[in-house]
This record gives sequence, C-alpha cells and structure tokens, in this order.
Amino acid sequence: MHHLDQTGQALAPPGPTDAGHHCRPTHAAEAREAVRVFLDGLSPALAARTAQHFLLLVSELVSNALRHAGGVSGLWLRAAPGTLTVEVRDPSPERPVPRTPRLDGTTGGFGWPMVREIAESLTVRPEPDGGKTVVAVLAR
Repeated sequence: MHHLDQTGQALAPPGPTDAGHHCRPTHAAEAREAVRVFLDGLSPALAARTAQHFLLLVSELVSNALRHAGGVSGLWLRAAPGTLTVEVRDPSPERPVPRTPRLDGTTGGFGWPMVREIAESLTVRPEPDGGKTVVAVLAR
C-alpha cells in the first residue's frame, strides 16, 4: 500500500523502523505545522531540545528555499531509530551561500550557519531537473 502526499503523489510506504511525511509548503508556518504533526506521531517522543532543533532545522531550510531559491518543490521528514532527516528540494541549482549576519536589527545571515551548527550531517545534492535538495540529519 502506498501513502499519498498532499498533492496525491504516491510515496513509498514507511519501513518497519521509520516514519515519513511529505508536503510542499508555501510558507514557513506550514512547514512548522508539518513538523509538529510529524513529531507528535513519533514513539517514543523526542527530548524537547531535539524536537526544538529539528523544528529549527526545517524552518530555516524552508525559509531559505522560499526566500533565496524560488520556493519549495518538496519537503520530506523522516525518522529512523537513531536519526531524524529533513530534505528540502527547491528549483534553484545554486548552492546555499553563507552571508554575514546582520547585526543592525534587520533579518538575515543567521540561518545557514545555525543549520550547519545543529545538523549532524548536511548535504546539498543537485537534481536532474536543475534544482537541488538540501538534506540535514539530526541525531535522535
């Protein structure tokens, strides 16, 4: 049996030791809600700090794709026994570029360094359609 994402596309069923969720958020708030629903379904529940770090990773990666890469083509959330994984696909072939954080009260420049600090591993994978997928893994 295949599960369907919000667009009706078939997803591979979760394996016996993992769980997954897929969506295409158009706002960071939608991604944060998807994370909350996803995390609520995990058993055993995560430590509060791990859940906060995962929420932050997803929120920053989705915000970056929306702000700098032309939108989100797909968001995948996965849980395995020792890890949580987020994949954010966007239509831009450009790799994320670290910016100098703004210290004058305006926003910008903090997200990518924060993602790099929190994630156990971080990969940027080019896609055949010209876009890319950013994959971040967090220890459970």
